[in-house]
Amino acid sequence: MTPIRTDRLILRNWEERDRELFHRVNSDEHVMEFFPFRRDRATADAKMDKFRAWIDEDGYGFAAAEIAATGECIGFVGLLDTDDVPSLPDGTIEIGWRLAPEFWGKGYVTEAAEAWLAFGFETLRLEEIVSFAVAENHRSIAVMKRLGMQADPGGDFDHPSVPDTHPHLKRHVLYRLSRRDWQSRRI
Repeated sequence: MTPIRTDRLILRNWEERDRELFHRVNSDEHVMEFFPFRRDRATADAKMDKFRAWIDEDGYGFAAAEIAATGECIGFVGLLDTDDVPSLPDGTIEIGWRLAPEFWGKGYVTEAAEAWLAFGFETLRLEEIVSFAVAENHRSIAVMKRLGMQADPGGDFDHPSVPDTHPHLKRHVLYRLSRRDWQSRRI
């Protein structure tokens, strides 16, 4: 992928130097509060390799977010196919993110997500981008709202990848943003 630059960030493919941070954001109790699993180093490395391959193949994905001024990787933000969510049609693209906690509350996710929305609607010519989160994940839902996404209560779903041992994490809320609505916000 060609790196995407924002005022403060570089959104790029994963590099070997990112492995420690990638493992940390996939195993940290605060970051993973709304996920039923924590990744050990081996599974985090395998997932990062998968993300890197998808980005190489598709030109987008859950990409590394780096602070431009320091070169420090802070987590990921990006677009991803959601073909594994049965309640959404094949070809649906989601926007998602995960940052290390010390970078929360600084506007990085919103800044990076705005750049990814522009890429999705302008470069990929998508008609819609969705996002979803556990119903109690108010921080992520707040980002979705800041991005102009609209709740679709009829599309809320129980995530098929969440085991029955974690019933409080099953219910997900769905938010949508059409290209038309995105364009009208930019005027």
